[in-house]
Amino acid sequence: MDSPRQQGLRRKLVQQLQRKGIRDQAVLEALQRVPRHLFVEPTFVELAYEDRALPIACDQTISQPYTVAYQTELLQVGPGLKVLEIGTGSGYQCAILCELGAEVYSVELERTLYEQAREKLTQLGYRPFLRWGDGRLGWPTYAPFDRILVTAGTPEIPPALLDQLADGGRLVAPVGKGPNQTMVVITRQGSQLLREEKGLFRFVPLRSPDPRQTE
Repeated sequence: MDSPRQQGLRRKLVQQLQRKGIRDQAVLEALQRVPRHLFVEPTFVELAYEDRALPIACDQTISQPYTVAYQTELLQVGPGLKVLEIGTGSGYQCAILCELGAEVYSVELERTLYEQAREKLTQLGYRPFLRWGDGRLGWPTYAPFDRILVTAGTPEIPPALLDQLADGGRLVAPVGKGPNQTMVVITRQGSQLLREEKGLFRFVPLRSPDPRQTE
């Protein structure tokens, strides 16, 4: 399942991410532990440890490892923090958050991806809370969240997510209407929301649900 060769390729990838500027040692160690090749489509398994996004089902992608590391570093995840992830996708980012000791709640719009990620994460021993539904609505039952991570590009941050961010919490999301988005960090201080911008990235869009779909 995870051969010495694949572990070696993963070490080289982590070293590459360090050279690109990722400094959080806990994040780097989490990427070293999670077997990314198990989250990619079989067709692309030989490319699993290249620093690039790859196609998955439902016209979505598994994000570039650098992007995963960068978003995770910005999120400042620690053990025991309650983290909401919008867009489970392949489950890879979710696994990284679990490795960091977070209590993870992840919402995925696409039923196929939700079911595949649930099966894969369970096989690997991770125990996040997963839900099939509209991520733009967050997960109010378990709010507030210490951290919120949006893994798809959105023209603006959905108000429901801001409402579910705990005092002192951080939200990281790629925001923008064009093909590129600006990585935005929102920090809540009481009623104030402080905003920082952290560079340009390219994500698949945060989708609206099919009106024929029911929760």
